[in-house]
Amino acid sequence: MNENLEELNRAYVRAVQESDTGWFEEHLAPDFLNTNPDGSLVERAGFLAQIARPAGVKNLECHDVRIRKMGDFAIIHAQTRYVKGDGQPGKGRYTDIWARKDGRWRCVAAHVTRG
Repeated sequence: MNENLEELNRAYVRAVQESDTGWFEEHLAPDFLNTNPDGSLVERAGFLAQIARPAGVKNLECHDVRIRKMGDFAIIHAQTRYVKGDGQPGKGRYTDIWARKDGRWRCVAAHVTRG
């Protein structure tokens, strides 16, 4: 696979919106950790369980994407905008950390905030 980080970022956001656990099964590192907006930390299995449930937001979009690549390691920072379940606009930020091993990028950690 020769996916670039911009494509992976777009696909990650799409997979969150669509509850696409299959995409995450393929792209998360075995030791993946996620920090949720409430401050809780979940391992890969817990994250996949969260993703399997409907997103709870609509029209999820990323903006102000900044990709910092350092060899076989990369950090992606971005802002999100979305519509909450009550119809109100929402926004947040995320940081995803990627590592390339055997020529393939895998997300090893993520941190999400929502406002």
